[in-house]
Amino acid sequence: MEMIMTKDEHQSRTARSYKLILLFAMVSMTMMFAGLTSAFVVSKSRVDWLKNFELPMAFFISTFVIIASSVTFHLAKKAIQQDQQKNTTLWLLVTLVLGVAFVVLQFVGFGQIVAQGYFFTGPASSITTTFLYIVTVMHLLHLAGGLISLLIIIYNHYKQKYSATQSLGIELGVMYWHFLDLLWVYLFLFLYFFK
Repeated sequence: MEMIMTKDEHQSRTARSYKLILLFAMVSMTMMFAGLTSAFVVSKSRVDWLKNFELPMAFFISTFVIIASSVTFHLAKKAIQQDQQKNTTLWLLVTLVLGVAFVVLQFVGFGQIVAQGYFFTGPASSITTTFLYIVTVMHLLHLAGGLISLLIIIYNHYKQKYSATQSLGIELGVMYWHFLDLLWVYLFLFLYFFK
């Protein structure tokens, strides 16, 4: 005897499947960054490791910006779950602005490092700044995926595809964005304290 799924059951099962796939992706990204930070720890014992290197101020500011963007994305999710379309639009756009600001601040931070006389590649580079660059750029690449998905979410919201009963796209976006936020905070604290 074949069971027939209701629309709600189908939506619930689909949501669980997408969230599980995203969770697996986030676990694999976590393992990759764990590998990078482990290599960082091992390399710290090298004689050419910079002992007095300080993170640029732009990285501190960008950390606050990405935390704020997580809050605004969460507010967008809450707004759509209450069918507040205008508030959802506002919070999605603020999240986009903060996400772009984070990227800009990362590049400002790279500029501040170079201005201190440290380089990421070439004969004048050091292993310390090269590791910092690799870890940061890898995070930025994952953030690029987050920004693309955010743009898709904004487009779909503009097309009125989300509502209190259909918010899966926003929920997945928020889940990934929070992950990127936590990942950056971890990387920032690791780079700040583990010199």
